[in-house]
Amino acid sequence: MRIRFVVPMVAVLAAPLAASPQHAAHPADSTVGLVEHVRQITEPFGDVARAMNAGYIQFLGCVSGPQEGAMGVHYVNLSLFDDHLDVEHPEALVYEPRRGRLQLVAAEYITPAAAWHASHPPNVTPQLMGHLYHLVTGPNRYGPDTFYEIHVWAWRENRHGAFSDWNPDVSCSSWLQAN
Repeated sequence: MRIRFVVPMVAVLAAPLAASPQHAAHPADSTVGLVEHVRQITEPFGDVARAMNAGYIQFLGCVSGPQEGAMGVHYVNLSLFDDHLDVEHPEALVYEPRRGRLQLVAAEYITPAAAWHASHPPNVTPQLMGHLYHLVTGPNRYGPDTFYEIHVWAWRENRHGAFSDWNPDVSCSSWLQAN
């Protein structure tokens, strides 16, 4: 007899949570929302020439890891490297070399740790639409400074997650052959 009352009571207690805006979005919904948004705003940069015309320049070569897969070739807009986070303006666009051309696969959002910490309260980690940035301590393969970053694999599926740094299905092999 008690079991009959448990189900209705759970439904009554859960109703305010479901109606609350802070609980309305499922984490998967926010992932899809961010990926779709980044896909929309980066669509014009499918052509790397358009990215270059918008102020993005090639940074290093094709970034790959020994076991993780690769990231790809980064084109960065150095004027965006500051303490401001803006989903509309990714600091880097990431391309995979394929069949003699560069194919847009991801966007990367980056903020220098020193700039971030100088303008934000202690223990506040940067986040993009609810997704936390990763801390990359310096010195590192990109330079001496520590920074925060998050990849958004908007144009290439990543079985390790939409915000993982490395994508096992991205390759630098054609870049290495050409260079």
